[in-house]
Amino acid sequence: MSQNNFTLFSNDLGGQATITEEFDGFGCTGKNKSPHLKWSGAPSITKSFALTLFDPDAPTGSGWWHWLVFDIPASVNEILSGAGDVNAGLMPVSVIQSLTDYSNHGYGGPCPPQGHGIHQYIFTLFALDVETIGLDKNANAASVGFNINMHTIAKASLVMYYKR
Repeated sequence: MSQNNFTLFSNDLGGQATITEEFDGFGCTGKNKSPHLKWSGAPSITKSFALTLFDPDAPTGSGWWHWLVFDIPASVNEILSGAGDVNAGLMPVSVIQSLTDYSNHGYGGPCPPQGHGIHQYIFTLFALDVETIGLDKNANAASVGFNINMHTIAKASLVMYYKR
């Protein structure tokens, strides 16, 4: 099984996040709109996908989880712009967007502390060997990460940077 071509890309993102992706809260005034994401080259044995957005540069000692999405059907290869809004109805019904470190469900965009420098925001798409990881929308990041990592076949990432 070749994993060399598993690729994640976006029609919305360049190398830098913008006010469109920035969180609205915690001192930030962005639009908090999740970007379009698309992927190709997943292993043929993939049964579902999961997606995370993580900031390892957050001054917490453990980073910051901005988006945790799982139980994405294997037949899906794209997430529409704005689908991180759980009320928008842009995700397939089976998809779960669990709690972020903002204590919200769905997408929570970049909001690094003022003057803290450039933070990296890593979107990682995981190809999984199960149709569901067995968690609900109230699962915390550690539980989601553990279950994703126990079932990962392949992964692809995309990085954007942001500072305030």
